[in-house]
This record gives sequence, structure tokens and C-alpha cells, in this order.
Amino acid sequence: MSTPARLGRYAVRRRLGSGGFATVWLAYDEQLDSPVAVKVLADNWTEDSHVLRRFVEEGRYLRRVESPHVVPVYDAGELDDGRPYLVMAYADQGTLADRLAAADGTDGPDGAGVPGLTVSQAVEVVRQVGAGLTALHARDILHRDVKPANVLFRTVDGTVRAMLGDLGLGKALDVSSRLTMVAGTPTFVSPEQAQAEPLDARADQYSLGALAYLLLAGRAPYTHTTLGAAAAPAPPPPLSTPERPFPDATDAVVRRALAVDRDERYPDVAAFVEALEATLDCVAAAPAPWLPLDPELTQPGARPAPAPAAEPLPPRMSQPPQPSAPPRPSRRRWAVAAVLAAGALVAGGAAGYAWQADREGEVRLTDDEGSLSVAVPGDWERSVATDGWTPPTGDAAYPALSVGTRTDWNDPATPAEGVFLGLFPGTRLPTTMPQHPECGEAQEPVTETSGDPSTTVVHTGCPDGVTVERVVQVADNRLLWVQVRSDDRATANRVLDSVETHGI
Repeated sequence: MSTPARLGRYAVRRRLGSGGFATVWLAYDEQLDSPVAVKVLADNWTEDSHVLRRFVEEGRYLRRVESPHVVPVYDAGELDDGRPYLVMAYADQGTLADRLAAADGTDGPDGAGVPGLTVSQAVEVVRQVGAGLTALHARDILHRDVKPANVLFRTVDGTVRAMLGDLGLGKALDVSSRLTMVAGTPTFVSPEQAQAEPLDARADQYSLGALAYLLLAGRAPYTHTTLGAAAAPAPPPPLSTPERPFPDATDAVVRRALAVDRDERYPDVAAFVEALEATLDCVAAAPAPWLPLDPELTQPGARPAPAPAAEPLPPRMSQPPQPSAPPRPSRRRWAVAAVLAAGALVAGGAAGYAWQADREGEVRLTDDEGSLSVAVPGDWERSVATDGWTPPTGDAAYPALSVGTRTDWNDPATPAEGVFLGLFPGTRLPTTMPQHPECGEAQEPVTETSGDPSTTVVHTGCPDGVTVERVVQVADNRLLWVQVRSDDRATANRVLDSVETHGI
């Protein structure tokens, strides 16, 4: 998936995530000088009137609700290709699913692992999510998909606030009374929703009860993998364990919210949250801030530089393409990563690439045509693509080589190292080089006129070291684009100095 330069009037920074129906981008509102999240409908759903209506309804539902615990919608629009988009608040502290994955050290499904929250923090998450649900229900809106991935965290006045997001399954209550479509996440969905029965606000209460159970017990109440299993659940195990004991009253409150018969649940979400808090004496002693800021989660970074005035690199070339070959196993783990790509390598594998190891542990790699080669540290050789690329400026394939510590090494949000070399058509050097707003400083361009003319820009203060952009005029009608990301300047310099072209 290529990274658009702009979505409407918003300058795109990077992709935050994607699902079956939409992609969410981190963008910048240059008029209001603020980061935003822009959700765009996937292009393969634009002809489906049902999905299109659901997407537009999500923005309308969110706009109708005034609550600090429901993600706000600032704007909406339509792209030139007809796809609608929603502009929302940027959740700079990620999601509850991020927190659980980081605590567990895995990237498992929603609710996997032991959450790294105190009891008071867990109850505060439930309270704030409950407040968001209460606001939705007051406007006669059901969420229908309460789960860790849809609990967003945002920094407000130096503290972390929980917000409900993603109303893609949300429905007005009068519509839900006639609803027949089965949807939801099996671990958290109510039995009546799994059976496609008419719904009311108690369906969301059930999902909040499942979330409360997860956060308190450190395990999900159920391990359903299908909606069929969720339609007739057995009673969950006791909330308490020897490692995490709770009063019997707390267990009873959570079980009541998880009652299969909705008539046995609390009359509303607020009553459930109040009853839960009453059984625990830790809430009043919650530390401030109640949930600490996590610098490892997604951050907006610096304000984007103004758009270039003339002669930039061809469109979509601000980031090199992502390798098509599968990565070698990486030894590094990261809780949050967004995957970006700006072009597509020509289909093919990375097998059969030429290499030569020297005495210092470096590896020299060559593209399939033998036109380009570069020497890199041995641990960069985890993801290699050698089969060329099709530049955005034309339809023909040209030699290219991508090497990195992981497949998405070129994603600014991913701490990684790598190098991309790619030939593309051109008769003169560009006057504007790719921008890297995620870095702290861009040094003055260095232009070399002797030998092969070139322009080089070094970006420092980047999230994982330095990023270097270089464009070289290797023939009258050919340019070579080189991008290097490295932990340190010395390694970047060695990699740059080792770049060679052959037969050009």
C-alpha cells in the first residue's frame, strides 16, 4: 500500500493501521497545527452501498456524542476517487490492546496475556469506557464491538484519557431492534448479539463486563473463536486466583454483567460500573497520573515541513518500496509498529542473490541484474529483495535492491536499519529531496558536481538514529536513488561509500 502525500487538506505522515474496511493514517492539520487520525474507506468497498453507508454512519454517530471518552470527529470529506474519509482525534498513546501486548511481550489477539495494570488502573479503564458507553446510549447508539483494540488512549493536559473508538459496527437502537446481521468479536460479544437477536444497551454492558474480567483477572473470561461458541457460553471460571484474589462481591458483580439472560444484568452500564467500584476500596487511592505516559507508543513527531515548490522527486518516492521477500526472523520485539510502503517491487523472490562476506563481517549484495551492489553489516541481511522495482514515474521495471533488519525497515515509526538502491529515469537531479518530519533536523544539502553529480541530505535526530537521502546522476537519462537508515552516522557513511553501479 503506497503512502499518499495528502488526504484532502491533511498532510500524511504514516500509516497507523488497517482492517478489512478501512485504513487509518497519521496526518497533520497544517491550518490548526495539530496531528490528526484520518480513516479512509478501502478502495475495494466503494461500490458496496451497505459498507459505504456504515462508514458514513460511524462519523455521524461519533459526531452526535459529546463525551471526553468517545473519540471526537473533527471533519469528513471525500477523496478524488470517491472514497470517504473521517478526521478524528489522534490517540497518541495507542490502544488498550497495545498495553496488553507490551505487558505480555507478545502480539497475540485482543486480551491475550497478563495486563500490566494495577487493580485501580483496571477499574479506572472500565469507568472511563463505561462513561463513553453511557454517552453513546444516551444518544440511542450501540457500540457493539467493545474490546481492547477499540479502547484508545490520548494525552490530554498531561494525563492519559481512555476513549471508545471504531463505531464501524455501531447502530442506532431503533435500527438494532430489527437487526439480523451477526457481527462482533467472539471473546467479548454478548450471546444475544451472537445469535442475531434484537439488541439493546445491555449488549454493550456484557462486552464491558468481559473487558472488566480480563483487566482484573489477567485472562479473558472466555476463549471463544467463533460467534457460534459465543451464542451459548458456559459460566466463566472464578475471577479470583491465588495470585490475583478479589472479594466474592467483585466476582458477583462481574458475573451479573456477564449473565447470559440479559434481564439478569444491571439496568444500565452506569449501574454496573458503580457496583464494581463499590466492591473495591482501591479506586480512591489511584495514583496520579492514573496511567503513565508510554513514550514507546505512537507519537506525532515534529510538524511536517512545507510542501516543495518545484521539481521534487517523482510522486510517492519519499519512502523506498517494501521488499516483497519474506523476512528472516528478527530478534527485536516492538509493541507498536506501523507498516508503510511507497512503491512495489516487481514480483519475485529474494533467493539467489549474490553476496560476499569480508573480514569485518560485512556482506556485499547485488541485485538480480548485477547493476547495483552495496556492502552492509551482517545483521542487516534479514530482509533482502533483489528483483527490481517499477518507479512511480513510469511502467517499466528498473534494477533495485533493498536490504534491512526487517521488512518494514523504511517505516519511520519502526526502529530498524536498512538501505534501498533504485534506478529510475531522469535527466537532472531533483531540486527538492524527500522530507523526514519524524527527524529532528535536516542538514543543508551537499551537491557534488565532479564525477557523477549527486545531492545528499543527512537527517539527524531521527527516532532510530540518522536517515540519509542521496540522488546520483549515473547516466544522461538515469538517476540512482539511495536511502539509508542507520543507528549511527559512521555506519551510514560506510554503507553509502560502498554503493556501486555496474554496466551503466
